[in-house]
Amino acid sequence: MKKILRVLLSTLLVGLSAVSYAAHAPIESHVLRVQVTHPNGQHGLGSAVMIAEDQVVTNCHVVRDASDVSVISGATALPATALKADWKHDICILTVAGLQAPVAELGASKDLKYDSPVIAVGYPEAESHLATSYGTVQGIYPMDGAVIIRASSSFHLGESGGGMFDPAGKLVGIITLKSKGSHAQYFYMPVEWVSQLMQRPATALGLGMQKPFWAESERPFFMQVVQPQLSKDWKQVNSIAQSWVMFEPDNAESWLALATAEFELHQYEAALSHFEKVLSLRQDCSVVQAYLSQLEAQGMLKANSKKLALNSVR
Repeated sequence: MKKILRVLLSTLLVGLSAVSYAAHAPIESHVLRVQVTHPNGQHGLGSAVMIAEDQVVTNCHVVRDASDVSVISGATALPATALKADWKHDICILTVAGLQAPVAELGASKDLKYDSPVIAVGYPEAESHLATSYGTVQGIYPMDGAVIIRASSSFHLGESGGGMFDPAGKLVGIITLKSKGSHAQYFYMPVEWVSQLMQRPATALGLGMQKPFWAESERPFFMQVVQPQLSKDWKQVNSIAQSWVMFEPDNAESWLALATAEFELHQYEAALSHFEKVLSLRQDCSVVQAYLSQLEAQGMLKANSKKLALNSVR
């Protein structure tokens, strides 16, 4: 396992050092702070990204149940007057007249690959200034015609609704949720859902409030495996992944979860077969390389597996 971590860390450092990001200032200038007031008088903070004239995108959970919503532009709090909401996917667009910020160019979440470099930008609740976090794409989860992204770029309370940008400075995801604990996983909603929502009509603030998919009792499989993975409960991961591959047989992440659990449970033949399945679906899934290196050291890597592994790193 230590060797696997060393291989992954080496890959990460090489990837980051080879990347030249767009200057911070243009990226950061797209991100604004959101402040809300609830009917009980309590206040809340979030982040948002400028996506069109007088329009910012944020998470619906930032503005849910709010009686008043404002976006900070310079030193001025400007009121939101209308809302476009995709409650299920936790994407909300606010209409705010008079905002003075450059519009972010929308990229494509679906074009991201494993280990693609990204940068997260948002306003932590405990800070008065923007926070930026560099990272790489660690997970790609197909959902409703788009892909949810898991990345190593971290964020904190208050940054929900902020942006994830690629090295060209294009918006490729919306900061949304993270798992519990000190070794949290960080998830970003796809920018394609933002583009779709921009075509819908706006409504009054506070109408039609619903829970997002990730807050429902029946969570997606990619969320179900997080805590068992973090606690190294590989039998539980295996059980969930068995159902996941049946439900989403063309999802590389489902097979990766199953193969990883089998590897950790020393079920090496099954793990090898399913790592091969991962690479047949996503040859850019570099995490598989570390596991295949371990299997090769044990003399279990077959010729066809070696060919797949070589192709995946080209």
